[in-house]
Amino acid sequence: MTQTIAPRVRTVVLLLLAAACALLVGAGPASAHAAVTGSDPARGAVVDKAPARISLTFSEQVAMSGDSLRVLDPEGKRVDTGGPSNVSGTTYAVRLHSGLPDGTYTVAYQVVSADSHPVAGAYTFSIGAPSKTSVTVSGQTADDGVVGWLYGLGRYVSYAGFIVMAGGAAFVLACWPRGSGVRPVQRFVVSGWLALTGATLALLLLRGSFTGSGKVADIFDLSLLGQVLQTKTGAALVSRLLLLAAAALFIAVLFGAYDKREDPQEKRDLTFGLAIGGVVVAAGLAASWAMSEHASVGLQAGIAMPVDVVHLLAVAAWLGGLGALLVALYRAPADTPVDTSAVRRFSRLAFGSVLALIATGTYQSWRQLGSWSAFTDTRYGQLLLAKIALAALLVGVAWISRRWTGRLAETVPAAAEREKARVGAGAEASGDAEPGGTGDDRTGAGPEAATDTATDTDTDADADADADEQPDSEPADTERAAQLARQRAARDAARQKRLRDADPDRLGLRRSVLAEAGIAVVLLAVTTVLTQTEPGRTEQEAKAATSASASTSPDTGASGALTLNMPFDTGGKNGKGIVTVDLDPARVGDNEMHVYVERPDGQAFDIPEVKVDFTLKAKDIGPLPVVPDHLATGHWSANGVQIPMAGDWKVDVTVRTSDIDEVTVTKNAQIG
Repeated sequence: MTQTIAPRVRTVVLLLLAAACALLVGAGPASAHAAVTGSDPARGAVVDKAPARISLTFSEQVAMSGDSLRVLDPEGKRVDTGGPSNVSGTTYAVRLHSGLPDGTYTVAYQVVSADSHPVAGAYTFSIGAPSKTSVTVSGQTADDGVVGWLYGLGRYVSYAGFIVMAGGAAFVLACWPRGSGVRPVQRFVVSGWLALTGATLALLLLRGSFTGSGKVADIFDLSLLGQVLQTKTGAALVSRLLLLAAAALFIAVLFGAYDKREDPQEKRDLTFGLAIGGVVVAAGLAASWAMSEHASVGLQAGIAMPVDVVHLLAVAAWLGGLGALLVALYRAPADTPVDTSAVRRFSRLAFGSVLALIATGTYQSWRQLGSWSAFTDTRYGQLLLAKIALAALLVGVAWISRRWTGRLAETVPAAAEREKARVGAGAEASGDAEPGGTGDDRTGAGPEAATDTATDTDTDADADADADEQPDSEPADTERAAQLARQRAARDAARQKRLRDADPDRLGLRRSVLAEAGIAVVLLAVTTVLTQTEPGRTEQEAKAATSASASTSPDTGASGALTLNMPFDTGGKNGKGIVTVDLDPARVGDNEMHVYVERPDGQAFDIPEVKVDFTLKAKDIGPLPVVPDHLATGHWSANGVQIPMAGDWKVDVTVRTSDIDEVTVTKNAQIG
């Protein structure tokens, strides 16, 4: 039966791992956690003269390097000078070369948000009038490509390694102390340590390229590694490596000195010391995530970080302990089976972990979402719903495991008595039965037992025959006796394992625990993607800030009306001033236009004539002339201004301040 189950186990585990990898691959690049909420010049704006600098405002503070802000001319050449600087709060700027010619310029940015995730993007603005540009804006993402996927895989492996190492050790120490001497359980915990250590080293090497160029060749650039070590994320990864050294010492004691302790008092004292040390090391490792990711920024960071530590420890105790239990059920030797009391203790540990996860998860959901609508309106909320559904399914399967544990507890004593009676009967039969007789052992234990006994008898007979052939010497007899003892021990262990595997209650527990572990693998994949996704609260706040920025930009009025301010100078007396054109709602169809003329000191004044023309060069439409009516001092108006098509319109305003003094000023604006 074991031979039949093992291939199924491998198949199920491989399918679940494949599903988890597919989920990670299908998740796409990690979403940004900081968003651009404003810029000067604004996105798509057309300015009359070249600005001295460009500035970007983000939704939170970001980390920048010398190339984080780049401004490219239509030919793709950089026109920025010097590195970016923090102007104020979350606004960052870079100076431009003077005397830039007219055309369309591209602003590209690549920064690292406060929660360690890279943010990249680009937009354009124009000087004088838009022009063709050779710069490609699309494809400039923060974590696309091979390096981005490797970094995501490293994050998944690091989470899995921590859960396996910390949860497996907790299972041994709190639930099954005998497991410290079981080799498969030892390998399980050590593999978690190796996975976490390897993934941490890989993340350190990948970090510089991940937040920078994204090139594979830059992975081993030591200068980038030096820059990473000076960041918050680099400090967290180095701290994790130092704590892993302490974790290695803990594991060595757990599977070495602790396993060899036979005195009960000494073992209790060592258990207490290992428990305290293990919790401290595990909490420190969990804090290396909390101090550098979501919990470290945003609302109530001082509370969120310890809550995040508790959340990670609860996940490790539950899922890591579940993995250790699965290994014990399938791989533990027959002479050291996992007992019912250990399963019951783990059940209580898992129940407490679930309660902790519910409490901490509820707080984290409130903090990261901020509203009920974010559950469905943001990607973070949708992933969180998937995580909650998987966790609920996992709890349901765990409840089934508890039922199997209860049945196992009821059947184990009876099974033990039957086995004891069967062994006694077999011994009596082997000593008293007539040659050729079957004995009670063979007839009472069923076909499997009969086969086992027959095999045992044949083995004993072969062993006796071999012994007869040996020379009559004491060393040979001693060696043969030791060999026979080993054979009998192996035969007894195999018999006990077959009997254990034939127990339907234990088989049911195995399968339910295997199902739990499979769901846990997928749950961990969803959690990894979730930690790389922009929180719902941040996403909604960034959208609101972007909308507010757009509604109050220099070329847009509060109601959505287009507002153009254009200085003019006709050259004559009182020839200087500012003409303002308001177009409402600045959409295709009917619009209402207001024109205001003011002196340089802001006072309204009348002029002989104002005319406005609209031209859409891309479609060869226009100029469409509009002559507004004079309403009041410095105020003209026109109703029913028709805009036939959306696009980048050129607005020409002709101002005449006397019979001979006249000038036309121009500005482009998006209408549509």
